[in-house]
Amino acid sequence: MASLMENLIGVLDEECREYENLLSLTLAKTPVIVSEDLNELARITDDEQRQLSVIQNLDKRRDEAIRDIAGVLNKDVNSLNLRKLIRLMASRPSEQRALAASYDRLMGVARQVEMVNARNSELIQSALDMVRFNMNMIQSAKAAPESANYNRGAYSTGAALGIDRQSFDAKQ
Repeated sequence: MASLMENLIGVLDEECREYENLLSLTLAKTPVIVSEDLNELARITDDEQRQLSVIQNLDKRRDEAIRDIAGVLNKDVNSLNLRKLIRLMASRPSEQRALAASYDRLMGVARQVEMVNARNSELIQSALDMVRFNMNMIQSAKAAPESANYNRGAYSTGAALGIDRQSFDAKQ
């Protein structure tokens, strides 16, 4: 049983390190979103995806370790989670403390990642709202009423009120 607990604690510690790596990537993404550097944002997002793949593999290893421990303790693997396991380890205080410390550290880092991701999501949403606003302004400018300006041949120039249609060049 001791080796199973050591294995689980080792996996939790490794998972915590990987979450810390993910947190550093997530924190690095914030100024990139603000500066609107799309190339750097794509690079960081790719790095995050690789990091998440590593974390998913560690999650599987953690589940396997809990499954093994549940078998030894004769507990239902579907109802056994880390919190319950920590309570069950009351008869082994050193293992209980080590498991609780690893669990608390992992949960703390996971909460930090969640908070930074929420902030980044809000920044991205704000940027999208600004793009929508600008697009609406451009579309409404194109829909402005025409003026009563005529050229030499007595034809309407088609100019919109307050808008110089030649000022926007999409090729630039």
